[in-house]
Order: sequence, then structure tokens, then C-alpha cells
Amino acid sequence: MKTAFMVAEKPQLAQSLAKILSGGNLHSRKGFNGACSIHEYNGTFQGEPVKFKMTSVCGHVMGLDFLPKYNSWDKVDPSELFGAPTAKKEANPNLKMPHFLTTEGRGSDYLILWLDCDKEGENICFEVIDCVEPVMNRPRGREQFIFRAKFSAITDTDIRGAMNKLVEPNLNESLAVDARQELDLRIGCAFTRYQTKYFQGKYGDLDSTLISYGPCQTPTLGFCVERHDRIQTFKPEAYWVVHVEVLNGGQSVTLDWGRQRIFDKDVAQLFLNLVKGQKEAVVTSVSSEEKKKQRPIALNTVELMRVASASLGMSPHHAMQIAERLYTQGYISYPRTETTSYSQNFDFSNALRQQLGCPWSSIVRDLLSEGINKPRKGSDEGDHPPITPMRPAREGELTGEAWRIYEYIAKHFIATISDDCRYLQTTVKFIINGEHFSITGKKLISPGFTSLMTWQAITQEESVPDFTKGQAYPIDEARLIEKQTCPPDYLTEAELITLMEKHGIGTDASIPVHIENICQRNYVKVGGGRRLVPTRLGIVLVHGYHKIDPDLSLPTMRAAVEEQLNLIAVGKAQHSSVLQHALDIFKRKFDYFVEHIRSMDELFEVSFSPLAESGKPLTRCGKCRRYMKYIAAKPSRLHCAHCEETFSLPQNGVIKLYKELKCPLDNFELIVWSSGPKGKNFPLCPYCYSHPPFSDMRSKLAGCNECTHPSCQHSLTNLGVAQCFECEYGILVLDKTASPKWKLACNRCNIVVDVNDKAQKVSVAKETCKTCGASILNVDFKKGKSPLEGEETAHSGCIFCDPVLSPLVSSKHAVTVTSRSGAGEGWAKGKG
Repeated sequence: MKTAFMVAEKPQLAQSLAKILSGGNLHSRKGFNGACSIHEYNGTFQGEPVKFKMTSVCGHVMGLDFLPKYNSWDKVDPSELFGAPTAKKEANPNLKMPHFLTTEGRGSDYLILWLDCDKEGENICFEVIDCVEPVMNRPRGREQFIFRAKFSAITDTDIRGAMNKLVEPNLNESLAVDARQELDLRIGCAFTRYQTKYFQGKYGDLDSTLISYGPCQTPTLGFCVERHDRIQTFKPEAYWVVHVEVLNGGQSVTLDWGRQRIFDKDVAQLFLNLVKGQKEAVVTSVSSEEKKKQRPIALNTVELMRVASASLGMSPHHAMQIAERLYTQGYISYPRTETTSYSQNFDFSNALRQQLGCPWSSIVRDLLSEGINKPRKGSDEGDHPPITPMRPAREGELTGEAWRIYEYIAKHFIATISDDCRYLQTTVKFIINGEHFSITGKKLISPGFTSLMTWQAITQEESVPDFTKGQAYPIDEARLIEKQTCPPDYLTEAELITLMEKHGIGTDASIPVHIENICQRNYVKVGGGRRLVPTRLGIVLVHGYHKIDPDLSLPTMRAAVEEQLNLIAVGKAQHSSVLQHALDIFKRKFDYFVEHIRSMDELFEVSFSPLAESGKPLTRCGKCRRYMKYIAAKPSRLHCAHCEETFSLPQNGVIKLYKELKCPLDNFELIVWSSGPKGKNFPLCPYCYSHPPFSDMRSKLAGCNECTHPSCQHSLTNLGVAQCFECEYGILVLDKTASPKWKLACNRCNIVVDVNDKAQKVSVAKETCKTCGASILNVDFKKGKSPLEGEETAHSGCIFCDPVLSPLVSSKHAVTVTSRSGAGEGWAKGKG
């Protein structure tokens, strides 16, 4: 029997697909990587019996990066990165995804790809193909053996339909993603590394781990700063309005002045005098006209993000994460789409009937009985159908935020095929001694879709009393009101999304990521009403780009690149040509930026403090023996003004001096990094942390708990106890700085092993446990608390195997300070 190997993009999606395609008759097992399961069942494919194996990846299998020697910020000129060799590497080495796919796909006869149906999904298709195709059984002829499933919802109809209409993967779309990844890597790394080293080497209060640049991120920031500049340069101007109120049946009604406003007070006073001399306002006309508020068009990604931010109070990035979970659970259709037009064969009746089990079932029932309205015509972008509900849900079934997103999507869908809201708009015009006034009100005729989308409903407060033409109404009040023109407010996330879409910055998938990035990197703060207020750093950066090369922060450059990438996706341009053309342009811009960096630096000089004037004295330099200053602002670091050297430190913790002990290698005083009272600590030498003294140290930025010095009392060599039981490469190291609360901490992950408070003193012996290989610990117990018989207080043994010591230890995850930036591996390397 032949084997068909099928791969989805996420584990939960793979399970849902397998259940649908197998009819629930399947066998599931865990993969060796622990993250992905394999679902197996028998069926037919291409007219013959086949064993199906459905599994998944966890997003991208591979990522693009420079060769290791180009990842050194100190040894590599950033300009080299425009031409430095790159290579694909595992996106998540812990998952061993390429090996997993190769193992499970070996000997397969067919490969069927169920990745998300967008350009990124197409790119992942070819990452999977690269892993699986070499180990497959190849057909003797030219018949197709690799297939692509196209689907937009996790329903029986969609999934079975996709299985019956398999196509070939789209190489052009994948190449467009490859080009975007390489451009963002090279451009982002080059600019980020250069300006980070330049400015962090001069200023101490920047409060940002990276001074990053991104081809999409920076124009996104540019929109926010442009609005800030308009607010700052705005000059308010006084104007005056003639305010009149008339009485109608004892009710006071405010009229709108026909001239609206006057910027000359004397002239405005003249008009007020004309009105003040009169006692009545005469109605010259009463006109009514039936109008309608149109039902919405079908929902796409951008509109969902706008609503989530403006009405639901969620960041676009968070809202899309929730929407993706709802999609993989089968509640909604694919949430990444630009289309706002339903297909001609969309089954509205069936989709509506599914909503009969929801809280708005009475409205759905009325709609089914009275007839469905034809939806308004939107745009068909040829990608995916609009976002619609695919199965019913109730509030208790979904968590709070997931329910709010689902509720909006469902109500929006029903609204698109409901009646328009109809209302009567009445306009009453008045005249007072030649001056014209009016009032306009709305009276609801039929609520239509607003009975569901109640926030758009016509309210009673919008109506006006009845007035009769030719009748005079007494003037209750007439006075002059002084007002001022107001500046625009800061951009909301919803407004920023609109600007990004208009100018072609990012895609429906990446727009929320770019907004999230400028928030995480301390370029903007999210204020009330989810308004984006640029920080001092964000403002200085954009102003600096404008002084040197405005293209670096304006949307025009990126929009032009996106157009070229789209040409690759549709097969109208070559990947290599577009890539090289864009890199040539940005390389010249980078060189010009470097030559004129002083123009930006002039802005930094007046906004931030020099390193020498920042921070507080903490510890002595091992070279000049003068005190170095500890700079707490991100990235925290030590600076020696005399030697003009800056030393990196671990982030997101507390730094303190460690008993004035010195490193035996370089004479620098040791300091201690602590994640908090319930967390982990380790000592480090500031110089060794930035310049590892031994080649066998496993990471560049390493403390004493990774140092292999043979005689240093704090080194891994002398305090290492055992392999960490949680992570693959970590070593449990005795933390002497925690005395008298003795503990062992992994030098890689956040596992901490607490030793019972009965211990007075703990040290690591030279001997090892014959059972497990861990180092033996020498423990001196406190008097009166010893678990030993008699008056014995000293004991040696293995904390894992010794019957006396093993009951006295307990493991936990350290409580650490979460980084505000959320910096991951990609960001740490300067990716834009």
C-alpha cells in the first residue's frame, strides 16, 4: 500500500484536518520532537488504497541568516552584510523539524501540503518539500507526486473540496517571500548594527536594547512622528460662533449658525447684535428626506484589525493571534485576506442557519424567514474569501477576548446580508433678522443591520421636535462663544493601519507585527484610546533620517519594493533581478547614511546624555582601577570614562557588587546579576562577559557559571554539579552568591534547585556520583536542624541519589523579569 504524507502548518490544524478527512477513524501518536503528532488512517487517493499520515510543522521550518562569522557585531563591518553569504538554518533548533519531517516522510509516495493559503504558507511548502522530497519514493514517469491543498475554512465541505481539487505549489509566491526575507535581513541588520553601535557607544539614556531599523518598521514609525510634528507645530487660532437657542413646547433647542464661525471678534459681535435685538426665530422651511445607512461590506483582515483596536481595545497583533486560534479551531474562515466580496456560490442560507445556536438567533431567524439581502459589492483580490463564522459558539465556550472577536465577526457577517438602516432626516431652517440658522435631526424608520451592530444605531437623542413652517419660536438665548482651532490628535492604531494599507507598507499578515515592533522597541507608547505617542528616541530617529535621507523613513521606498515583490509572485519578474536591484539602492543609501551620520548625531546630542555623564559609580575597572559607572537604562552596561570602554551586562535583572572579589584573569571586580529574590543569580566579570577568555565557553555573553577557568572559585569547572534535567545544553551550577539560601541554577534555562534551609554551608567536591555522574556536594547542616543521627552536621552525597540530601531539594522555574521589548533571537541579531 502506498503512503501519502500530509503536512499542515500547526499541530491543532493537522488534528482537525485528519479528523475531517478520516471521518474520525484515525490513530494518533506523538512525534519524537514532542511538539507535533502524527495522525494515521487508511483511505483512497488517485483511485487506489493509500495509508495517510497527517502531521504538521510549527510555522517556518527554516530561517535565513548570515554565516556564523558574520554574526559578530565587533568584527564585521555592517556594510559587508549587503553581500555577505547567507544560509538557511533551522527556525527552531529545539524542535528538530527538518529531521522530524525527513524521518516521518521517508518512503512516502505522495506529499500533500496543507499549509496556510498565503504567500508565507507557500514558502513553508517549499521548506517542507526540501526536507521530504529527497527521501520519498519517486515515480518512474513524470506523474505528479507533490500536491498543494487550497482551503479557506476548517469545515467538512471546504476540506473535502480541497482534497478533491489539489494543485501544484506556487514557486513564484515562495520566491517573493524569499526575496522579502533576504532584503529585510540585509537592510535591517546593516542599519541596525551600525546605528546601535554608534549611538549606544555615545549616549547612556537611550532606554532601548537596539536602535533598530526596518524597511517597514521605520516608515510605520514615520507616520506616528509626522502626526506628532503636526501637533507640535500647530498654532491655535481663536474664532467666534453666534450661539442661539429657541423654545419649542418648553424644550430648548440649539440652532446651527449658517456662517458657522468668524475669525474676527468685532465682526462676530456685529452679527450677534443683529440677532440679540430679536425675540423670535421664524421657520422658513421644514424638509424631510428618507435616507439609509448602508450595511457593511464583507470583512477583511485590515478592517478586523481596525475594529479590534478602535472598539475592542486590543492591539492588532494580539487580535490576529486570537483570530488565528479561532480559525484553527474551526470557528471562523481564514483570517488573513484582502478580499471584501463573497464568491457567487457562497451558501448564505447554510452559514446563517449555523448561527441559530448563538445569542443573536432571533435576528437570524427573522432574516431566514423574511429573505436574505444581496451583499454590497466589495473587491475581489483573488486571495481568500472574506472572514466569516464557520460554526456556532456561545460566550462560555470561548474565553473572553476570543468570544469578543468571534462575536464581532459573526455580527459583521450577518449585517452584510441584512437590510440597510433606514431613517428620516429632517432639516428645519430659521431666519433671525436676516441671519440664517438651521437644525437637523434623524428619526429611525427601520433599524436593519443596526439591530445587531447596535453601536451604529440611530438613537432617540438624534431626533428633533416638530416645527411648523412660517411659525415663530421664542429665542431663549443668544450669545457669542469663543473657541479655538484644535490640533489633530495622535494617531490611533486603527488610523495607522489605514495609512499603512494606503501606502503599501506591509501585508495583512505583517502590518500588526510592524506596529507591535515600534511599541516593543520603545519608539512609541500606547496611550489612552490606543493612540500611539512617539517617544523621544522615536522622534529623534525619524527627524535624523529626514535630515540625511528622507527615503529611509518615508513609505515610498518600501511601497515600490512591495510592487516589485508582487511581480515576482505573479511570475512577471525574476527573483534575482528584483533582489539585486533593491539591494543596490539600499547599499548606496547605507553608505550615504554612514557618511552623514553626524547630522543625526546632532539631534541625539541635544536629546540624550553622554555616557560619561550617565549612571552611578559601581565597580572598579581592571585596567585603570577607576570606578566604572553602571548605566541602568536599556541596554544596561558599565562604562569606564577613563579607558573609554563600555562593557555589556545581562539584561532585565538587578546588578550589584560582589564582595569586591576580583577576576583572576583580568583584575576586574566581580558583580552579581539577579533576576529577583525568587529567581536565579550568577556572578560575572564585566570584561570576560564581553570578551570570553576561553574558546570552549558555550556562548559569547557568559558569566562565571559558564567560564572554564580551572582555578577560579566561581567557575563552571569548580561549581558545576550536573546536566540540567529540563534543557538540553544547560548545567546546574552551585550559586554561592545566594548564601545562606543555597540553590543550584541552570546556566542556560531558568530552572532553579533550592536546597532546604537546614544547610549552613554547601560546596562542590571533586568526586562524582557513581550512579548518575553528578558532582558530590559537601553539606554542613545548621545545629539542631541536621537530619543526621546524633550530633553529626557534615554530610557528602549526590542531591539526586543520596537518601539524606535528595529529600531536601526541590526544583522550580525561576521568577524572572519579563523584557518589555520581548526581544527574540532574530531581533538580537539586528533584524529589521
